[in-house]
Amino acid sequence: MRYILGFLVTLLMFSCKNESKVETAKENQLKTGTYRAVLQTKDNQQLPFVFEVESKDKLKIYNADEVIEVDEIKYRNDSVFITTPVFEGYIATTFEGDNLKGSFIKESLNRVVPITIEYDNDKRFMVNKDASQDVSGIWETVFSKGVEGDEYIAKGVFKQQGNKVTGTFRTTTGDYRYLEGVVDGDQMKLSTFDGAHAFLFTAKVSDSTMEGTFYSGNHWKEPFIAKRNKDYQLPSANTLTYLKEGYDSIDFVFPNTSDELVGLKDDRFKDKVVIVQIMGTWCPNCLDESKYYAEYYKTHKDKDLEFIALAFEYAKDKETAFSRIDRLMADVGIEYPVLLAQYGTSNKEKAQEKLPMLNHVLSYPTSIFIDKKGKVRKIHTGFNGPATGEKYIEFKTEFENFVAELLVE
Repeated sequence: MRYILGFLVTLLMFSCKNESKVETAKENQLKTGTYRAVLQTKDNQQLPFVFEVESKDKLKIYNADEVIEVDEIKYRNDSVFITTPVFEGYIATTFEGDNLKGSFIKESLNRVVPITIEYDNDKRFMVNKDASQDVSGIWETVFSKGVEGDEYIAKGVFKQQGNKVTGTFRTTTGDYRYLEGVVDGDQMKLSTFDGAHAFLFTAKVSDSTMEGTFYSGNHWKEPFIAKRNKDYQLPSANTLTYLKEGYDSIDFVFPNTSDELVGLKDDRFKDKVVIVQIMGTWCPNCLDESKYYAEYYKTHKDKDLEFIALAFEYAKDKETAFSRIDRLMADVGIEYPVLLAQYGTSNKEKAQEKLPMLNHVLSYPTSIFIDKKGKVRKIHTGFNGPATGEKYIEFKTEFENFVAELLVE
């Protein structure tokens, strides 16, 4: 009996320990509900975003009309690791009750941004005052005004209802995607987070001007000024990049992720209209463009049409770059070739060396339109994504009409 009793006690203790481990494991999982995350930027500014956990291994990040579905969530002891689709950046945090604390990490760039996450909070920005200004409309904008080599122009496009503001800044080469925030008194605050970029814009606003600062993560900030101008237009994206004198075509050979060389002279592209996409897996505007191109190709690949993407990666080695390209292709459903044009840097001057017939590589992404005879007919710099609203619709209409013209030639 004594041996039996001892066995039962041991069994009970073992069972309690196991139950305790199971209970601890349950506690160290994301609870369903809303969370407010805050990244720490320069000047001790806070860059917030909101996400909703649907289950322990699924959540959604919200930026205005954008919803990013995340299913790469891993648990390890008292920690959780959250990785957004496509991009390499991930959030690594430890639990503090229902809340979390840790970092947003981009290993290839050696960037670490502190982050705190509060459970049961869906307020992106805290509002203390009614809005004294309405920023709805068009804003002629200059970033880093007067700073040689850094100054550039942009177009702010915003909508405001009460305190809430949505919109974006369009530049000559793309846009800052889905921005969401508030006007608190005369202070505008906008943010976005997508796993690649973490952006914060703050500004003091009057009826016709705004003056503020743009923060990217905790590694970059720059000033901007803007004035109302309902008629303001940016330069045409079709004139910024062009072939050097003496060229009417382009040529290249780069490896795919199976390390097989692919080039424009391959039979697959002969006598076809070809769209060459200069891009990177790390680039949110490139992701927006890739989603559109992938869907367009699926519905038009029976035509004399091909796409081919050239990836310029900052991954430190070829194998990592290949894995990121494979991940992008799988996540987006890309059926056309994506070649590795460069790794170790995304420097645009280095990229231009790979395509010396271009005057420069000004932007990721850039699209080169080639007719059936192999001649370059147009080069479109940048991409106006879904966050730009009407401009995105205009781009799609122009793109589809031009491709249709090339196909019937």
